[in-house]
Amino acid sequence: MTEPVALVRDDAALAYDLGPDHPLAPVRVELTHALIDALGLSAGPGVVRPTPTAFDPDDLRHVHDPAYVAVVRDLSDRLRGADDPGAAARAAGAAAHGLGAGDTPAFAGMHEASLAVVGASVTAAHEVLAGRARHAFNPGGGLHHAMSARAAGFCVYNDPALAIDALLRAGTERVAYVDVDVHHGDGVEEAFRADPRVLTVSLHESGRFLFPGTGEPDDVGDPGAEGSVVNVPLAPRTPGEVWLGAFDAVVEPVVRAFAPDVLVTQLGCDTHHLDPLAHLTLTLDDLAAVYARLHRLAHEAAGGRWVATGGGGYRLVDVVPRAWALAFAEMTDVWRDGRPAALPPDWVDLVRLRLGVAAPEDLADVGPELAPTSLEAVRGFAELSVEVVRRHAFPHHGLR
Repeated sequence: MTEPVALVRDDAALAYDLGPDHPLAPVRVELTHALIDALGLSAGPGVVRPTPTAFDPDDLRHVHDPAYVAVVRDLSDRLRGADDPGAAARAAGAAAHGLGAGDTPAFAGMHEASLAVVGASVTAAHEVLAGRARHAFNPGGGLHHAMSARAAGFCVYNDPALAIDALLRAGTERVAYVDVDVHHGDGVEEAFRADPRVLTVSLHESGRFLFPGTGEPDDVGDPGAEGSVVNVPLAPRTPGEVWLGAFDAVVEPVVRAFAPDVLVTQLGCDTHHLDPLAHLTLTLDDLAAVYARLHRLAHEAAGGRWVATGGGGYRLVDVVPRAWALAFAEMTDVWRDGRPAALPPDWVDLVRLRLGVAAPEDLADVGPELAPTSLEAVRGFAELSVEVVRRHAFPHHGLR
């Protein structure tokens, strides 16, 4: 029997646009949905397309400081039609809340667009919790860096944290959050590091080399919630075989021991070797293996209840649509006998018309080959991270 799987899309979230030259371009989500549709995945047996529910802005207070929300809302309104956007931003105190000219520039309508992103992820959570879907995916979500009172790392409101909060307020007793983005899932971790009901696990390129500079393996969470935080930092150039080995050594046993009611994941695909903003070297095959592991873990540790969001990924055509189509294919379990040999010509043509660039025509991908000395170094870095996690976090889960 085919299990129901929800694909959540809200076109209003495509207005989450940080500017024409910003790497977090909404077209990457647009092309992802187009590829999922062109491959026939969204029309497959058991797939449902729920209408996203509008998110009540008053509920932002469960994760975000109301004073910060007021600044976002005010700035969002001020920038509409402003003759001098810079002056409008300064008047609203944007820089003090991480909304300056850096990674997360303020833009007109950002409050409403951010709410649409949150609403889609919370809808995914509600679909799973209500039993209308076993798994649910919002490719446009995953804004995991937003803090209580500050925007950061392209993120204004933290939709994964708000989806977890919605699950908890609806009666879910235990939620495991696994973040496979190349950047540390710091905002979600910060929101729940004092809450023993939530386990946050992040595998990421080490903060010694990459934003946000956090996520050390000896962090276990706050007093009273020890073991709620698990971090596995990895070295630049880490390939899939080492990344997957770290996952198997840490994520599998910790999540199983935690025994969550729901698994929530952030599926950032900026671990791919082509990503321009980071330095890991996973391939599409590696990412497919990640999604298969998460799928198995959802069934074996969380009763099959799996809420997934997108996240980072900045090769807008070559990587993001193909990776997240693989993720949704895994959720629907439709490619048991292998993937299609070629991508749909209609999608290839759409990319050419939409962006004026050539699109990949299949799901083939070859990563770089590391020299033996480099492989030994990154493997040693990963093994040390795993050992530190085992020493500090495992005992809080009854593991050794």
